[in-house]
Amino acid sequence: MSKAKFMAALAVLVLATGTFGDTASGVDPELRSYTRISGVSGMVKSVGSDTMNNLMALWAEGFRRNYPGVRVEIEGKGSGTAPPALISGQATFGPMSRKIKDKEQDKFEAHYGYKATQLPTSIDMLAFYVHRDNPIKGLSLAQLDAIFGKNRKLGHSKDIRTWGDVGLTGEWANKPISTYGRNSASGTYGYVKKHVLGKGDYKDSVKEQPGSSAVVQGVASDRYAIGYSGIGYKTADVRAIPLGPGNSNRFVPAQADFAYSGDYPLARFLLLTLNYRPGSKLDPLRREFLKFVFSREGQEVVVKDGYLPLPAAIAREALATAGIK
Repeated sequence: MSKAKFMAALAVLVLATGTFGDTASGVDPELRSYTRISGVSGMVKSVGSDTMNNLMALWAEGFRRNYPGVRVEIEGKGSGTAPPALISGQATFGPMSRKIKDKEQDKFEAHYGYKATQLPTSIDMLAFYVHRDNPIKGLSLAQLDAIFGKNRKLGHSKDIRTWGDVGLTGEWANKPISTYGRNSASGTYGYVKKHVLGKGDYKDSVKEQPGSSAVVQGVASDRYAIGYSGIGYKTADVRAIPLGPGNSNRFVPAQADFAYSGDYPLARFLLLTLNYRPGSKLDPLRREFLKFVFSREGQEVVVKDGYLPLPAAIAREALATAGIK
């Protein structure tokens, strides 16, 4: 779903209810509760995004409370592993923190004769974290490009290598900025490359980490570090800094209201990718798992994991995309 459709659905919701998430659980009160049915069994195999690892585990835990006989396996080595696993039939679902690439979609379509389906499950704020002691008030995307990227595609005037280059003084002024990021299999790596580096190249000095939690742990243990990860991985030892679009010094905090309003520049959907032939009916296992994800209980899991839940209108549209009423 496009950001324009998301904003339109949210506007309708706000007009109708006066607020978003007007319940104790923090989710849209119009979301349906999940109802257990009989005859659901088998294995759910999830292969894909590390960012969504905890989400998939929590959804699976809730789903298995309704269906104890269902088995679950979760492998989170990066969004890039999802399409091949779906093509080969090794995955039931492919969680991804980015849209499927054209070349990935082409391979899927060449194999099955139709495109893979992606459903928005929740909303993430891609955050740039610094050590909790770092006094920086915020950074623009152009400054982040000059910190992490070789090419400065967003137009910053010079390379940035020290904290003094972004205005810090005293003990911070001459300290080199230590950068932490993800590896190329990660959807978050690709998302930052596109939206922060303007499709430019990362600097060789960026310390690539195998997972989101490893990035945050690296920043927490390195006083002069900065790194990026989903908002669900935030800890007390790091701080998600406010960000400004482009070269703007109008910094926007990584807070839910600003993600829903569209003001936070790095808000994104977290997606489930699946093999669904348009017009067909899903098997009971996949159908009921999706109904759980987009239910009130499933979206309460999203809140529990530190991400933002969907408005009911978007949840209904996602289910309809997979042929579920």
